Formats: sequence, structure tokens, C-alpha cells
Amino acid sequence: MKKIIPFYISIAFTALCYTSTNAQKTAENTIVVKNTSTLKLSQKAVSIKREKRFENKANYPILLFKNDTIPAQINDLDGDGKWDELFFVTDFAPNEEKKIVWKWSDKDPKFTIKTSVRFGKREGKDLPVHPDTQEVLLANQVHKKLGYQKYQTDGPTWENDKVGFRHYLDGRNCKDVFGKKLPGITPEDVGINSKGAVEDNYHVMLDWGRDVFPVGSSAGLGGFALLADNKITRLGILGNDTINNVEKTTFKIVAEGPVKSVLSYHYENWKASDNLYQAQETTSIWPGMYAYKNTVSINGIKGKETFLAALSNINNKNPLQVIEAGEWVCLILHDRLTYERQWILGSAILVPKNIYQGYMEAPKTGQLTDSYLAKLKIENNKEISYYAVAAWELSADKGFEDSAFFTNYVTNLAKQLSAKVTVKIK
Repeated sequence: MKKIIPFYISIAFTALCYTSTNAQKTAENTIVVKNTSTLKLSQKAVSIKREKRFENKANYPILLFKNDTIPAQINDLDGDGKWDELFFVTDFAPNEEKKIVWKWSDKDPKFTIKTSVRFGKREGKDLPVHPDTQEVLLANQVHKKLGYQKYQTDGPTWENDKVGFRHYLDGRNCKDVFGKKLPGITPEDVGINSKGAVEDNYHVMLDWGRDVFPVGSSAGLGGFALLADNKITRLGILGNDTINNVEKTTFKIVAEGPVKSVLSYHYENWKASDNLYQAQETTSIWPGMYAYKNTVSINGIKGKETFLAALSNINNKNPLQVIEAGEWVCLILHDRLTYERQWILGSAILVPKNIYQGYMEAPKTGQLTDSYLAKLKIENNKEISYYAVAAWELSADKGFEDSAFFTNYVTNLAKQLSAKVTVKIK
């Protein structure tokens, strides 16, 4: 016997199906990303800004391409409690277009951790180090004035699966390099002993690697300074100074996740050439590259200053290479740039071609020495982004002991960073 379904039930069922279908549609989007270049791109970074249509109560983005899940994360970059950026890295064939399904999940997908930030501090000489995500440092709280080192590894370290770096937050503001022999994240206790005290235990070879880069009175790899009135002023001081040239430094870990980590530094009243400047520095890293990205903006620029991006040349005996590649000018060193010239290390900075004004060598004496300094045109409150590269001969990827190999790596990285990827959301 034919079963008759009451009309109102049929309408309700149809409405339910329609609502369910629509709910499913709003819960996912299709991201169409296209490599517009003829280059094969490896772990190309893709950043998508938040829009209202992307809002969802779930916390974890799930990106599906064919049968594979692409590790991704959302980041709150402005600290307002809402995410601003969906970020992931993916490979592309030349001119390849990918259609990626974007869903949400309440459960953490537990992606392999490929980036990390470590920051520890202590409130007194006899107190143990504890992890933290932020810090405020006043001009008279620098290492020499305190009489002890307050910070684990002298300040925050950040890393990916290829290489690690550290920033001397104690007033010096240098950038240092950790050579990594393994792709995993380095141990949390690097820089402290079993009692929780600050200890330099990372200048010895361990399973993961070690600190390999001498900094001295340079600004390290990717530190910066200003040139004004024919005078170079570094951001910060040297280790024996007791008062900073920055009145107040505010540090914060902005994001830390499997595919991107971001650090923020705000420098209040930086005194340079009798002027006061306000500087904002943002450092970020993602998997796959022997490099980090640095973005700096400075308020107080009068129009006669030149921005200087630093490349330490301690232990270097080879000529500096300057090569244009894509949108970048690459300043490249390759030599036994490590402590006591024990190992081969390639180092480089990639600076924007459109604002590059040549380079200079730092003075032999003074507050900033032992460096090549890329001169960049700077405008008030306008961001300058550049990359710092370091590849050690004992890295997991082999070949960096060869100068031509490293030069090719750097120039290829510059071309990869120049390649444009278009993004459409459906």
C-alpha cells in the first residue's frame, strides 16, 4: 500500500534538508590559490586576512587538498582577541592552481610542530627562570646594570625545522644563529641548568646542534641601525654599557604554532643622532627556509636618515657577493663564519631592490663594528621588510659547505619569495 506523507511534514523535511545544506556550505569555503610564476615553489607561504564570512566558533582550520591535509593555523596579530590571519605553506608546480577545501574543527588536529618560540626570564639573580610570553625592559635594567643575566639565552629564540635564531633582549638587540642538525624543535631547557638558573650551555655541541655564530660588537645577522648626520647609531648598546639608548622596550610573543611564529618588539624613545625615534619590529618564521623575516617601521624620521640592515662579517675572509634576484638584492657571505672558524656557514640578508642604496662597512671601532650594512631608503612610519639567512655545513640538508651551492640557495629563495600567489575564496 502506498504510504502518504502529510504535506506539512514533507515541507518541514524539505526545509530541514535545505537548512542543513546551507549550514554545511557556510561551515566551509573553497580556497583557490594559484602560482602565477613559472617557478616550482617549495613551502610557499600563503596568508589570508579574516573576513566576516570566515567567522566560526570552532578554533582549528582544516585545509584539504585532494586526499591530503595541509597544516594551517590562525593568528591574532593585533592582540584584540580575534584571529586576523589564516596561514599555511604549500608546494606549487609552475603555474599550478590548487582548490583547497577549508573547514573548521573543535579538535586540535595536532600538526607536526615546525616553528617555535622560547622565552624565559627570572625576577632575581637567585630565582629560577620561568617561561613567559612578554617583557618590558627599561633603560637602566640592562645586563651590566643588573649584574646578572635575566633572560634564558639572553632573550627569545625562534626556530623552524631548518635553523634557529636568538635576539639579545638584554639591551644589545643583536641577532644570533643556532645551527641545527635535526629538524625537530630544540629542547626547552636550552640556556638553563637543572636548578633553573641561566647557564650558557649552548656553545657546546649537542645532538640538536649549538650556537655557532659569533656576534661581538656587530648587530649580528639582521639587526639594524640608523645613519643620520654621518653617524651610525645601533639599536641598543654593547654588553659593558649600563644604560640603554632605548628608554623602554616592550616584547611579546604574538603567535606560536606549527607553521608560523611571530615576535613583536616596540622600542620607545630610541635616541639616535640627538633625535628620539619610536620603532616597531616584527619577526616571523615559517617552515622550509633557512631564514626569518624581519619587518621594521620607525616613527620620527625627518627625511635625512638611512636605514641600515646588518650582516656580521666576523671571521669572514671572502669577498661580499651582491646579487639581484627577483625583487631582492642579496648580500651574501660564505666562509668559516663560526666560532674560531671551526665550521663553514653561509649568511645573507635579502633587502628590497626598490629601496636599496648600496652598502657600507661598519667602522673598525665604536658601538657597531664588524658588519656590512645595507643602506635602505626609509620613510616615516613605512614598513621595511627584509630576510636574514643562515645555513650551516652540518645542517640536515647537505651541500652548504660549498659556496656556489649556498649562493644558489639564497638567490633561489629570493626568487621564490618574489613569486606571486593569487588567492580567491569561494
